[in-house]
Amino acid sequence: MTTLSHTTGLRHACTVLSRPGLIRLVTEIDDNGPIPPRSLTRTLPDLPDHHLHHTVRQARALGLVCHQPGVGLSLTPSGSGLADIYDALARVARRHHLPAPVCDFTTRVQHTLTLLAMPVLTTEQTERGSRPAAEDLDGTRALLQQWLQENPQLTQGAEPVLAA
Repeated sequence: MTTLSHTTGLRHACTVLSRPGLIRLVTEIDDNGPIPPRSLTRTLPDLPDHHLHHTVRQARALGLVCHQPGVGLSLTPSGSGLADIYDALARVARRHHLPAPVCDFTTRVQHTLTLLAMPVLTTEQTERGSRPAAEDLDGTRALLQQWLQENPQLTQGAEPVLAA
Protein backbone atom coordinates (compact mmCIF):
# COMPACT_ATOMS: atom_id res chain seq x y z
CA MET A 1 0.00 0.00 0.00
CA THR A 2 1.34 3.42 -0.91
CA THR A 3 0.90 6.05 1.77
CA LEU A 4 0.87 9.79 1.37
CA SER A 5 4.45 9.90 2.71
CA HIS A 6 5.61 8.09 -0.45
CA THR A 7 3.74 10.21 -2.98
CA THR A 8 4.61 13.28 -4.91
CA GLY A 9 1.62 14.85 -3.16
CA LEU A 10 3.50 15.05 0.11
CA ARG A 11 6.61 16.44 -1.57
CA HIS A 12 4.50 19.01 -3.42
CA ALA A 13 2.68 19.98 -0.22
CA CYS A 14 5.96 20.33 1.69
CA THR A 15 7.36 22.51 -1.09
CA VAL A 16 4.34 24.81 -1.05
CA LEU A 17 4.10 24.94 2.73
CA SER A 18 7.80 25.76 3.08
CA ARG A 19 7.54 29.04 1.19
CA PRO A 20 8.83 31.76 3.53
CA GLY A 21 6.03 34.20 2.77
CA LEU A 22 3.36 31.63 3.58
CA ILE A 23 5.06 30.62 6.83
CA ARG A 24 5.40 34.25 7.85
CA LEU A 25 1.82 35.20 6.90
CA VAL A 26 0.17 32.27 8.68
CA THR A 27 2.27 32.56 11.84
CA GLU A 28 1.91 36.35 11.99
CA ILE A 29 -1.87 36.11 11.95
CA ASP A 30 -1.82 33.17 14.37
CA ASP A 31 0.45 35.00 16.82
CA ASN A 32 -0.98 38.51 16.56
CA GLY A 33 -4.51 38.22 15.21
CA PRO A 34 -6.02 39.50 11.97
CA ILE A 35 -4.04 41.89 9.82
CA PRO A 36 -6.12 45.08 9.45
CA PRO A 37 -6.98 46.34 5.96
CA ARG A 38 -4.11 48.19 4.29
CA SER A 39 -1.64 47.01 6.96
CA LEU A 40 -0.18 44.02 5.18
CA THR A 41 3.03 45.70 3.98
CA ARG A 42 3.54 47.34 7.38
CA THR A 43 3.03 44.03 9.14
CA LEU A 44 5.56 42.15 6.99
CA PRO A 45 7.82 44.98 5.77
CA ASP A 46 10.75 42.76 4.73
CA LEU A 47 8.70 40.95 2.07
CA PRO A 48 8.48 42.69 -1.33
CA ASP A 49 4.95 43.86 -2.21
CA HIS A 50 4.58 41.59 -5.24
CA HIS A 51 5.76 38.57 -3.23
CA LEU A 52 3.45 39.41 -0.35
CA HIS A 53 0.40 39.82 -2.58
CA HIS A 54 1.18 36.56 -4.40
CA THR A 55 1.44 34.82 -1.02
CA VAL A 56 -1.96 36.18 0.06
CA ARG A 57 -3.53 35.00 -3.22
CA GLN A 58 -2.07 31.53 -2.68
CA ALA A 59 -3.19 31.42 0.95
CA ARG A 60 -6.72 32.41 -0.09
CA ALA A 61 -6.77 29.85 -2.91
CA LEU A 62 -5.72 27.17 -0.43
CA GLY A 63 -8.39 28.24 2.04
CA LEU A 64 -5.89 29.28 4.71
CA VAL A 65 -6.91 32.93 5.03
CA CYS A 66 -9.99 35.02 4.36
CA HIS A 67 -10.85 38.69 4.45
CA GLN A 68 -13.36 39.62 7.11
CA PRO A 69 -14.98 43.04 6.54
CA GLY A 70 -13.94 45.48 9.21
CA VAL A 71 -11.44 43.03 10.69
CA GLY A 72 -8.97 42.29 7.95
CA LEU A 73 -7.06 39.21 6.86
CA SER A 74 -7.80 36.29 9.20
CA LEU A 75 -6.97 32.62 9.39
CA THR A 76 -9.60 30.08 8.48
CA PRO A 77 -9.88 26.92 10.58
CA SER A 78 -7.59 25.28 8.00
CA GLY A 79 -5.07 28.11 8.42
CA SER A 80 -5.20 27.76 12.21
CA GLY A 81 -4.51 24.06 11.83
CA LEU A 82 -1.53 24.83 9.61
CA ALA A 83 -0.22 27.30 12.19
CA ASP A 84 -0.32 24.47 14.75
CA ILE A 85 1.62 22.25 12.33
CA TYR A 86 4.22 24.99 11.83
CA ASP A 87 4.62 25.31 15.61
CA ALA A 88 5.06 21.53 15.97
CA LEU A 89 7.64 21.47 13.16
CA ALA A 90 9.61 24.31 14.75
CA ARG A 91 9.55 22.59 18.17
CA VAL A 92 11.00 19.38 16.69
CA ALA A 93 13.69 21.36 14.88
CA ARG A 94 14.57 23.35 17.99
CA ARG A 95 14.67 20.21 20.17
CA HIS A 96 17.11 18.52 17.80
CA HIS A 97 19.06 21.65 16.79
CA LEU A 98 17.91 21.43 13.17
CA PRO A 99 19.27 22.75 10.90
CA ALA A 100 21.58 24.48 13.40
CA PRO A 101 21.52 25.26 17.13
CA VAL A 102 20.62 28.89 16.38
CA CYS A 103 18.30 29.86 13.53
CA ASP A 104 14.96 31.56 12.97
CA PHE A 105 11.47 30.07 13.04
CA THR A 106 11.01 30.09 9.26
CA THR A 107 14.30 28.26 8.66
CA ARG A 108 13.41 25.64 11.26
CA VAL A 109 10.00 25.02 9.66
CA GLN A 110 11.48 24.88 6.15
CA HIS A 111 14.18 22.42 7.18
CA THR A 112 11.74 20.12 8.95
CA LEU A 113 9.37 20.16 5.98
CA THR A 114 12.32 19.22 3.75
CA LEU A 115 13.03 16.24 6.00
CA LEU A 116 9.36 15.22 5.99
CA ALA A 117 9.28 15.29 2.19
CA MET A 118 11.99 12.63 2.09
CA PRO A 119 11.03 8.95 2.08
CA VAL A 120 10.45 7.50 5.55
CA LEU A 121 13.70 6.37 7.17
CA THR A 122 14.34 2.67 7.49
CA THR A 123 15.21 1.12 10.85
CA GLU A 124 18.83 0.73 9.75
CA GLN A 125 19.12 4.42 8.84
CA THR A 126 17.44 5.43 12.10
CA GLU A 127 19.89 3.39 14.18
CA ARG A 128 22.81 5.20 12.52
CA GLY A 129 21.12 8.54 13.11
CA SER A 130 19.17 9.93 16.01
CA ARG A 131 16.28 7.68 17.02
CA PRO A 132 14.53 10.45 19.04
CA ALA A 133 14.78 12.82 16.07
CA ALA A 134 13.37 10.15 13.74
CA GLU A 135 10.52 9.45 16.17
CA ASP A 136 9.73 13.18 16.45
CA LEU A 137 9.79 13.47 12.66
CA ASP A 138 7.43 10.51 12.38
CA GLY A 139 5.08 12.24 14.81
CA THR A 140 5.09 15.52 12.91
CA ARG A 141 4.75 13.62 9.61
CA ALA A 142 1.60 12.00 11.00
CA LEU A 143 0.23 15.42 12.04
CA LEU A 144 0.98 16.83 8.59
CA GLN A 145 -0.60 13.84 6.85
CA GLN A 146 -3.73 14.21 8.94
CA TRP A 147 -3.92 17.93 8.12
CA LEU A 148 -3.41 17.17 4.41
CA GLN A 149 -6.18 14.58 4.47
CA GLU A 150 -8.48 17.18 6.02
CA ASN A 151 -7.26 19.78 3.47
CA PRO A 152 -6.88 17.91 0.17
CA GLN A 153 -6.76 21.14 -1.84
CA LEU A 154 -3.00 21.15 -1.34
CA THR A 155 -2.41 17.76 -2.90
CA GLN A 156 -5.31 17.57 -5.38
CA GLY A 157 -5.89 20.03 -8.17
CA ALA A 158 -4.21 23.07 -6.61
CA GLU A 159 -1.24 23.07 -8.99
CA PRO A 160 -2.49 25.85 -11.34
CA VAL A 161 -3.04 28.20 -8.40
CA LEU A 162 0.27 27.30 -6.80
CA ALA A 163 2.45 27.34 -9.91
CA ALA A 164 4.33 30.68 -9.81
